[in-house]
Amino acid sequence: MTLTIAAISLRETSRRRVALLFVFLLPLVFYLVRLDVHWQAIRFLAIGVGWAIATLSLFSHVGARRLGERLSVIGASPTSLFLGRQLALVGAGLALACAYFALVAATLDVPRLPAVALLLGTTVLVAAPLGALVSLVLPRELEGALALLSLMALQLLADPADAFAKALPMWSTRELAAYAIEPVGAGPLRQGLLHFAGTLVLCSLIAWGANRLRLRPVRLPEPAPEPATR
Repeated sequence: MTLTIAAISLRETSRRRVALLFVFLLPLVFYLVRLDVHWQAIRFLAIGVGWAIATLSLFSHVGARRLGERLSVIGASPTSLFLGRQLALVGAGLALACAYFALVAATLDVPRLPAVALLLGTTVLVAAPLGALVSLVLPRELEGALALLSLMALQLLADPADAFAKALPMWSTRELAAYAIEPVGAGPLRQGLLHFAGTLVLCSLIAWGANRLRLRPVRLPEPAPEPATR
């Protein structure tokens, strides 16, 4: 069931070619606008990839709400429905991450190039459940996409020294980008991975639990016994 839902999700998403084009080109704009400052270009690229996959996840989960309800009525597991869509989104996201990793490798001289691959991969893994979570709070595509865009802008503008910045879902991108570019020790790598792991688990569990609660079967009250007739 999970693989079937993943295949359906990919087929549904592939039909929205214009939306896909704009979503996938936005990270390129983010990257090119800061290409003169290498660590910023890589971090902006990661934020752009995060927004693209989170928005794609939002579209996928919003568009599948009624289908999920119908499938759950006939016995489909809410967990399989959720995991299938997440699997499709992560697969598409990793493909996008690979393409942009090749672009970085061809255009920048990065001291720790494998760390860029790690940065983009972790960003995709966080963005997929983040978009699913936003779709449960704002079940409309326009409002959800604007909320995600505002969140990513806040991620870029927040002072990294503030505790508030560390509570944002993409804070790990700053640490991993710093590790990839700057001659620093393993501290940023460790902190970035810990933040990534915590955010991934939190977003996934909340989105999965809310989706499971939304699709839970409703038990109808048993009919009252008919009065005995003489």
